[in-house]
Amino acid sequence: MQAVWAGYGDSARLIALPDSGEEAVRGVPWGTPDLLGTPAYWAVRCQWSQESMPTFSCGGSTLVEEVGFCLLGGYSVTFEANMAAYLWLRDHGVFDLQVEVSVEDILRLLSQPLIVRGRPRRYRFPNQRAQRIWAMRHRMETWPPDTSSARTLRDDLMTFDGIGPKTASWIVRNHLDSDEVAIIDVHVLRACQQLRLFPEEISLPRDYATLEERFLDFAKAINVRSSLLDAVMWAETRAAVSR
Repeated sequence: MQAVWAGYGDSARLIALPDSGEEAVRGVPWGTPDLLGTPAYWAVRCQWSQESMPTFSCGGSTLVEEVGFCLLGGYSVTFEANMAAYLWLRDHGVFDLQVEVSVEDILRLLSQPLIVRGRPRRYRFPNQRAQRIWAMRHRMETWPPDTSSARTLRDDLMTFDGIGPKTASWIVRNHLDSDEVAIIDVHVLRACQQLRLFPEEISLPRDYATLEERFLDFAKAINVRSSLLDAVMWAETRAAVSR
């Protein structure tokens, strides 16, 4: 066994981890917490973050808001630009289904400069995301998704224009606070490949379900919430890449 201090000051606590040579999941030994990217490292790092878990939700109260927020994010859109675009559209009633909004209205709003980290920035995909958000509004009015369970909601969301398994999982996580799904984005993917939880050669979205199952099993094996683990992996890997 390994006895490790997790946290700082008065909040620090001693936790016990398996021996470094023991496997957390098949083919992945625990390692030591002082080595970046080992199961022991992530187990201890998540203990630090339980009280200040990174959040990737817009904080909205409706499913329309969460879907709209996640549709605005994704590949090559920073979280900060994602939030700025969401707030801009929200403040103009785009996510209120009682407000009449055309695709041209959404495009006009997304084509205007946004303030991101105090500076004006252009949103990268105004045409594509305007179409998707307009289609999402129509779908929500005519055939809203089933929210009775995390997996059912995700399956329904994946029939929306522009929503694949990662975005659908992101929406489900935010809306239901669910640990039944995992958000396997590029940062989490890199972290899991580094610890050899995921293979180097993968194809998304084809392999998403297999990777997710592996990730959820790993989170259970190191005794942390999957929602906390993927959030911490995202934040740390993103920070490392930006340095």
